[in-house]
Amino acid sequence: MSIEIRGPLELPARREDIVLETADGLSLVGELAMPESSSGPVATLVTLHPLPTAGGFMDSHIIRKAAARLPALADLAVLRFNTRGTTSPRGTSDGAFDGGAAEQFDVAAAMDFVRERGLPRPWLLGWSFGTELALKYGRQHDVEGIILLSPPLHRATAAEVAAWADSDVDVVVLVPELDDYLRPPEARERFASIPHATLIAVEGGKHLWVGESQTRRVLTEIVAAVNPTALPLPTEWPSA
Repeated sequence: MSIEIRGPLELPARREDIVLETADGLSLVGELAMPESSSGPVATLVTLHPLPTAGGFMDSHIIRKAAARLPALADLAVLRFNTRGTTSPRGTSDGAFDGGAAEQFDVAAAMDFVRERGLPRPWLLGWSFGTELALKYGRQHDVEGIILLSPPLHRATAAEVAAWADSDVDVVVLVPELDDYLRPPEARERFASIPHATLIAVEGGKHLWVGESQTRRVLTEIVAAVNPTALPLPTEWPSA
């Protein structure tokens, strides 16, 4: 017997509540989800959630489902956390929202944690506001790639985007066809300054990726970039 993988279903993983300490003295609450296998993860997703002033947090659904599914389905470690001043059921991170400026210390704290734990092949996975943090600050850290979901390009400047052209880091951009802020034609123009960027226009997609079909598409594209040998992702899981 098996059960369909959909919605809030949480697959087996080793889950640990963590606290990240920033260079400016704040404590950020989060969770690390790891594969159950003794061999450990093949790569690491460091997730950056949507805008907290618009309801974004570490449990925003794509990030929560990545943590719930991908350790089991794709042997990935998934680190998620609340940026400064953000609240979720896990708790509230110290500090206050700073519009993407002081959040650079939050990104750095997550990357320090990855290094201290020896987690392999880190990728930054940003969604909406989280893509701005990845673009603005990701080049300061040792990452294998960045994955941008629904980038609005409200805070990342043209110069900050173009700076990735000089990096050998993979840049994968998922742009919903029906996005509220940046749709594929404009996205192609604004990311043209990164010749090696891979831009994926998602037909029928919307900014919030609502619905199981969109969730599966996003998780599939993430795994295609980070651990393609795990594809295709199963849609069912053996029941207990």
